[in-house]
Amino acid sequence: MRDDIVQRQATAMAASGLDAMISCSPENFAYVTGFVVPSQPLIRHRHAMAIVSASGSVALFGVDMEASTIARQAPNVPARIWAEFSDDPMQVLAAQLRELGLAASRIGIELDYLPAGDFLRLQAALPQARFSACEGILARLRQRKTPEEQALLRRLSRIADQAITDALAAVQVGDTEMDIAAHLTRKVYELGAEHFKLMIVATGERSQLPNVGPTERQLQRGDVCRVEIFSVIGGYQAGVCRTAVVQEAPPMAERIWQHLVECKYGILDMVKPGASCRAIYDAFIAKLAEMNLPPISFVGHGIGLHLHEDPYLGVTPILGRPGEDARLEAGMVLGFEPLCYRTGYGYGMQNKDMLLVTETGAVLLSDYADTDKLLVIR
Repeated sequence: MRDDIVQRQATAMAASGLDAMISCSPENFAYVTGFVVPSQPLIRHRHAMAIVSASGSVALFGVDMEASTIARQAPNVPARIWAEFSDDPMQVLAAQLRELGLAASRIGIELDYLPAGDFLRLQAALPQARFSACEGILARLRQRKTPEEQALLRRLSRIADQAITDALAAVQVGDTEMDIAAHLTRKVYELGAEHFKLMIVATGERSQLPNVGPTERQLQRGDVCRVEIFSVIGGYQAGVCRTAVVQEAPPMAERIWQHLVECKYGILDMVKPGASCRAIYDAFIAKLAEMNLPPISFVGHGIGLHLHEDPYLGVTPILGRPGEDARLEAGMVLGFEPLCYRTGYGYGMQNKDMLLVTETGAVLLSDYADTDKLLVIR
C-alpha cells in the first residue's frame, strides 16, 4: 500500500468526521494501492474496492476473477473475494464491513461511481451505517501530488513526448496516419509505458477535429499534423500533443504557431502557488484575441489518475462549481494546451504539455521535443 496516501486519507477522515472511506473507482483504488485491477475499468460490475479506516488500516475487496492479481500486488493486505456469478457483492461487502467493526460507522463512499442499485442494497444490508459521498475529498487530496507521483508523471510525460517526436521523424510524404499510429504505439511501449489512452492522429483538414483517431489518409506536402497520446503506468497518465508540418508550413502556420508558443511561455510564467486559475485563463484568451483566434473553454487542467482533474484553468476552474475560482498549489501537476482548432486556414494547431507547480513557479515535465518552432516531417 501507499503509506503516504493512506495517511493523507486518514487525516482527511479525521477532519470530515468519517470512520472509513471506500474507494470503489479504478482511479481511487489505484490511488490507495498503486495498481489497477485490470478488468475493473472494462466491466463495471467487477467491483474492486479499498477500505481505509480512520486509524490508517487498509482492507481490499475484489472479484474472484482478479483474486490472483490482488494477492500478487498486495500480498500482505487482508482481502475479501466475492464470487462473480453466485454472490451478491454488496452482501459480501457488508459482511466485510461488519467484521471490520464498521457496521454502525460513518463511511465515505464514491457515490458518483457506485451504481445506485448496488448502493441501495449496501444500505439495506448495513442499516445502522451512515454513508456519505467522499469523491470530493478524494479529488481534493489527489490535486497535490506526492514526490512519487511527481516522478512518475515526469517519466510518463517524457515517454509520450519522445514517442510522438520519434513517430513524426519516422514518416514522410505518402505515408498514412495509420503509419504514424504504428510508430507511435510501438514507441510508447518501447519506452516503458504499460499502455496508452486517447491516441489522436489528425492531419490536413482533419487537424481541425478535436479528438479523432488515425485513418488511411496520406500525408501531403504542406499538411499540418496534430498528434496526441496519453502514456499510462499504474493507472497514471500524462498527455502530450505535438504539431508538425509536412516539408513546409501552409499559409500563416508559422505566425500562428509562434503566437501559441508565446501563450505557452506566458502560462509558464504565471503558474506559481497562489496564482488564480481564472486569471491565467483570461490572459490566454486575451492573447488569442490579438490574432482574432477563437476562444476555448479552458487552457489547462489537473491530471494524474484521470485525464482531467481539478483544478481547471478555464471558465469553470473547479469542476462542478461554475464561476468559482481556484488557486494553484505546489505539488499540482497540470496538462496545459495552448491551441486553436479553427484557425480559419483549414487546419488546427495544438501544443499540449505537462507541468509541475513548484514552491517558486513551474517546471516543464514534457521537455523532450523543442517546440519553440514547428516540428517538420521531412
